[in-house]
Amino acid sequence: MSSGTIKKVAGPLVIARGMRDANMFDVVRVSSSRLIGEIIEMHGDEASIQVYEETSGLAPGAPVESTGEPMSVELGPGLIGNIYDGIQRPLADIMAISGNNLQRGVEVASLSRDRVWDFVPCVRPGDAVTGGDVLGTVQETEIVSHKIMAPPGVQGTVKSIDAGEKKITDTVAVLTGPDGKEIPVGLMQKWPVRRGRPYQRKLSPEMPLITGQRVIDTLFPIAKGGVAAVPGPFGSGKTVVQHQLAKWADADIVVYIGCGERGNEMTDVLNEFPELTDPKTGYSLMKRTVLIANTSDMPVAAREASIYTGITIAEYFRDMGYSVALMADSTSRWAEALREMSGRLEEMPGEEGYPAYLSSRLAQFYERAGRVVALGQEDREGALSVIGAVSPQGGDISEPVSQATLRIVKVFWSLDSSLAYKRHFPAINWLTSYSLYLDTIGPWFNKNVAADWSALRTKIMRLLQDEAELDEIVQLVGMDALSAPDRLKLEASRSIREDFLHQNAFDEVDTYTPLEKQRDMLLLITGYYDKALAALNEGVSVEKLIALPVREQIGRFKYTLPEDVKRVYDEINAQLDRELDEAKAQKEDF
Repeated sequence: MSSGTIKKVAGPLVIARGMRDANMFDVVRVSSSRLIGEIIEMHGDEASIQVYEETSGLAPGAPVESTGEPMSVELGPGLIGNIYDGIQRPLADIMAISGNNLQRGVEVASLSRDRVWDFVPCVRPGDAVTGGDVLGTVQETEIVSHKIMAPPGVQGTVKSIDAGEKKITDTVAVLTGPDGKEIPVGLMQKWPVRRGRPYQRKLSPEMPLITGQRVIDTLFPIAKGGVAAVPGPFGSGKTVVQHQLAKWADADIVVYIGCGERGNEMTDVLNEFPELTDPKTGYSLMKRTVLIANTSDMPVAAREASIYTGITIAEYFRDMGYSVALMADSTSRWAEALREMSGRLEEMPGEEGYPAYLSSRLAQFYERAGRVVALGQEDREGALSVIGAVSPQGGDISEPVSQATLRIVKVFWSLDSSLAYKRHFPAINWLTSYSLYLDTIGPWFNKNVAADWSALRTKIMRLLQDEAELDEIVQLVGMDALSAPDRLKLEASRSIREDFLHQNAFDEVDTYTPLEKQRDMLLLITGYYDKALAALNEGVSVEKLIALPVREQIGRFKYTLPEDVKRVYDEINAQLDRELDEAKAQKEDF
């Protein structure tokens, strides 16, 4: 271990001399308060340290001690349901020691050393194992079976393995390596946060991450193992969108990172998640969630660590073969922390003061997502999907963080303040958003939902784009200048917007829509448009077609309970046909 003394303190940056034997990214303890920090730059025997705690009161000459290890997280049973700060300190344990306010220098184990787990072996003495092989399981919560894996890079034969009640620090298995040395394996392993966990190979993103949010699943889907960005101005609903995805996305494990957001937003998450019932299992949503809370009033340097802490934990569960969804809210606050540290280091600033390496740091983070075959002899498939919120100042997505993110991600959900002001939620603008996964996951929808899924999507996108063009004409010369077919097209597009794209996150039924119901909703809207267009060509007036009573039923279909969907769908179709026949008959009588 290397030790030195403080030379200079500049906010979260501490310069220490006498650190020649330390290494880049070593974790250090600063001063007698033992504040935790990380070396981010070396010049001769001087180390630049970003300190993850409040540095007020530090003075030159105070001792600095390197631990000789990089910033790492503890991975093992006890992660699920826990709430951590940016450097994986459990907030509940810190509160028990220091009360409601975070105190400096508090040292708490990330995983409880006292809790006992029931370990069930999967291998026997004499079995050959390699890194990533599952040695046994621990039932961490009612819905998560925690797989205890051989650490990456390990190879050998099982010498002994013990079932029964074990603490996190106990040895559960002993392996004999190729050189004859014994390798003890416990329930816990450590992993440096800045290094991605290894895997055998990456797979093509061919399956969608089903979210139950209609505008996402139908128009701009994300693949399992994909990456998406949600940029939007203040008040446009970024946090609600991320909450909805955390609640409803088709993922086994959710890792939610509150990175630099307001404390009251994280309070909402902490209050809401434990009370939410997981629709797939019937248990609390916290039974499959890890929360990392690093709010805007916490030390700025810890924001950078929180992103890496979260994605390392997510990779660990991906390696078990789970589908993991990671929500980062928001990467803009992380970039602001990079900018502050870069300024303190007196580095040459890039655009808007952000460091020149902003794009590469963002890419390193997002590239850790993916659908992979995990290490081990069995082909275990896991997926890590990353959804990052971006908070551009003033809602201007031409700023560097948004632009650097858009160059990396393949899904762009553009939140629009004008839609939010109209109370249209989720406020995802269908004209400026996009998904580059459509070609790879379109065949999955056509095979598993309906053969006409892609065609339906194309049809409603065309109607929405035509509506935008017709709206410009209406604003110039008025509705009367439009032909009857164009007026009907505007009405069908309005139905798509109000009856399909608009979704109430706080309604018990409307908050989540299965894919089959999404298709039925689209078929009702496009069916009305096609049949009304045919009736228009037969001489029925457009006013009568717009005023059909069945349109009220089509609009309320989204509130239909799952068990009634088929019956109500057939009833609405039959009612539509009846009303159109009556309209045609009245025309002929006239």
